[in-house]
Amino acid sequence: MSQSRPPLCHELPYPGDSARYFNQLRQHHWPVMLDSANTDPVSGRYDILAADPFITLETRGETTTISEHGEQRFSGDDPFALLDGLLKPRQQTYTDLPFAGGAIGYFGYDLGRRIEKLPTSAADAEHIPDMAVGIYDWAVITDHQQQRCWLASFGLNPDTQAQWSTLIALFSEAKNENETDPFHVEGSLQCNLSKAEYIKAFQRIQHYITEGDCYQVNLAKRFEIQAQGDPWFAYQRLRQQNAAPFSAYFSSGEVTVMSSSPERLLQMHQGQVETKPIKGTRPRDLNNADNDRALAEALQQSIKDRAENLMIVDLLRNDLGKVCRPGTISVPRPFALESFATVHHLVSTITGQLARAQSAVSLLRACFPGGSITGAPKLRAMEIIEELEPNRRGVYCGSIGYIGFDGNMDTNITIRTLVFSDHRLRFWAGGGIVADSQEEAEYQEVHDKAAAMLRLIEELQQT
Repeated sequence: MSQSRPPLCHELPYPGDSARYFNQLRQHHWPVMLDSANTDPVSGRYDILAADPFITLETRGETTTISEHGEQRFSGDDPFALLDGLLKPRQQTYTDLPFAGGAIGYFGYDLGRRIEKLPTSAADAEHIPDMAVGIYDWAVITDHQQQRCWLASFGLNPDTQAQWSTLIALFSEAKNENETDPFHVEGSLQCNLSKAEYIKAFQRIQHYITEGDCYQVNLAKRFEIQAQGDPWFAYQRLRQQNAAPFSAYFSSGEVTVMSSSPERLLQMHQGQVETKPIKGTRPRDLNNADNDRALAEALQQSIKDRAENLMIVDLLRNDLGKVCRPGTISVPRPFALESFATVHHLVSTITGQLARAQSAVSLLRACFPGGSITGAPKLRAMEIIEELEPNRRGVYCGSIGYIGFDGNMDTNITIRTLVFSDHRLRFWAGGGIVADSQEEAEYQEVHDKAAAMLRLIEELQQT
């Protein structure tokens, strides 16, 4: 373990919108913005911005490339163990800030293949790393509740102290101008499942449920369109129309991920663990307040949606049980209504206390990928997903977030997410199918969840 030290901390002017500061970073190496969109005083409190990691890890299949100080090494070891091995020797004590350095990046859904043995029938049309994580030595933290902002670092990379005054100047000179090249899409939007194919897959899942193979399976559709330009332009449009508390913009150069996720996978603060699975959805009606309220009430009273949610609560309690202290796991807020820009959701909160021998990384591995986007039981659901979805999911239904040098963590589930690489823009939408599901209703729910991204595609066709 490195010698613990208080973080370097310089207060910056409160930016209002953290995009003002991110404009100073987005051309740097591996820029990232964990964007709460200032959505509410709790989930939407903090934004975290960083760039120029001093170590990067990229996993493709069985090989992880670790880049540090201009040199590369390759490893076939478990990617989670490799990340843990980089963080543990640099461990620091807790601070008042959510993050002052550590790991930030994405963990793709297909990283689950390093945890479970899965079939390989779905085509890989992504051609991007299964995991892309940087070890960042400094970050800009915006606290929307206190309306304050800081540049913070534990100073573990010698370059940080040498560049500290330059970093302060970079953000002190930040202006509100936001000149970006446009981003536009070309051709027609392609989907990997027609309605007939979706219904056939739905019926296959119902067969598996009837046979007792599983209780629930999350079935998703993949959309793709040719695109070019500056993805930051597209992300700003997305966050305007679909603000969500676990949003993120991350670019490794090869791939850019733009997420407007409403769902937390895992948060850990000083050993206290929280996960908030979403199961149960209704569309919003923002033009009719009475109907919007009726839709929310119908969701809350739906026996089917509550049962669907409960299945995932039980799955996640089991996942947390692998790494949490016995007797500490509880469900303080089951089936709570949370409303977002285009949909109402049922969200349950599950908590636990991490066991002494465990770490944030081992917690993430124990719960990966999140049960709300697989189904139950998890392994069988993932096998069925591999059989019925034509394409691998890539980043979708994985996770984006941070794991700090102080051991704290917050991660999302990468739903409502756009992925841009190789001049192609992709996104997915899906939902959990249970015995009581109706094929037309499930098909419509997929499109309700995709509504914001479909609107964005329409807008980008006009740019």
